[in-house]
Order: sequence, then C-alpha cells, then structure tokens
Amino acid sequence: QRLITTSSLPLKAVESDFAVDSTGFGIQRFYRHYSAKYGHEQYARDYLKVHAMVGVKTHIVTAVSITDRDQHDSRQFKPLVEATAQNFTMAEISADKAYSSRDSLAFVESVGAMPFIPFRSNSKADKKAPAWDRLFHFNNFRRDEFLAHYHKRSNVESCFSSIKRVFGDFVRSKTPTAQTNEVLLKVLAHNIVCLVHSIHELGIAPMLDV
Repeated sequence: QRLITTSSLPLKAVESDFAVDSTGFGIQRFYRHYSAKYGHEQYARDYLKVHAMVGVKTHIVTAVSITDRDQHDSRQFKPLVEATAQNFTMAEISADKAYSSRDSLAFVESVGAMPFIPFRSNSKADKKAPAWDRLFHFNNFRRDEFLAHYHKRSNVESCFSSIKRVFGDFVRSKTPTAQTNEVLLKVLAHNIVCLVHSIHELGIAPMLDV
C-alpha cells in the first residue's frame, strides 16, 4: 500500500481529476451460487475485488484496497477519497451509480472536489442535503456538461484493462495474504509503467522528497 502511494506522488502536480471503480481478479478457488437466470446453482471462479482511485490523465493509481467479492463498492469510497486527498489536490471525482449517496457527495465536497456521480432513476432533489441537491439540479439542467465530466470515469476502466492485459487477470497464490500481495504488486508494477510513460510523454522530472 505504501509503495503504491509513493509511486503515484511524482505525478501529484499533473493529476487533479480522478475516477473510482472496482474490478475482480480471479483466484484458484470456485464457489457455488444460485442463478435466477438459469434456475439452478452454478459454479464460478472466486475472485478478489480491487477498489481503486485513478488519475484520469495518466491512469496512475493513487489509492487501492483489496476485499472479497461480496464487499460493496460504496464502503470503500470514502477511504479511497481520503487517502488520495492527503497527497493530491482533487478538483473532480467521477464514479458510477454504485457510489451515489448523500454522504458520498458531501464527503467529496468536504475535500474540495466536485463530484460527478449519476443518480438512480428514482432519485429526487433534497434541500436537506446541499451537495446532493446541487448535483441533482446540475445533472438535470446542464446534462451535456455533466456527462462530459462524468465520462472521465471511463479512464478507470482503461486502467483496469491495462493492468489485466499486461500483468494478467488472475492470481496464482493460494493463501489470502499472498493473494492480496500479488494483486497489490500488479498495481505497483502498473504505476511504475505509468510513471515511466509520463516522464517521456509529458516531459516531467519525477522529483520526490522522501
């Protein structure tokens, strides 16, 4: 965790807009679950869930957490925002509907950033939640502008795709601790790749005070 954070710091002058999401990395274990679609139990490969905050410009991962497959995305949102805000000046944070809640929007504003998270179909304005109310009206009355910011979220999906394409979408380790460390190593290696690319493409000098 510390190495991943440290590897992102040379880009803190470059990144101000961020996107958050989760993805799965398969492990060497299967589980059984009931499928309403097929009407019977099925076997599926178990997986670890990776929750990450990603800079939309360079795809650097600024904060990450690893959970089991049943952990809901929204529970990891605040820790990821808080960890990133400690080192980066955050202007925007985009995420999908899984992160839509009054508390999440208020927390984003508390760290000085603007949230761009779409609303569920049954959502309504709420004057008792100022952050929610502001974004709700922005979403409804300035829809095109809202979507232009929200679609920066696709960068986190590109980041996950890159990690899986280069370093694989499954882990070979057998114990829980080793599995978590293997996934974290994939993320760390990805950050080093992003940092090297940024040095050449953006012409930055990756100076870091330690």
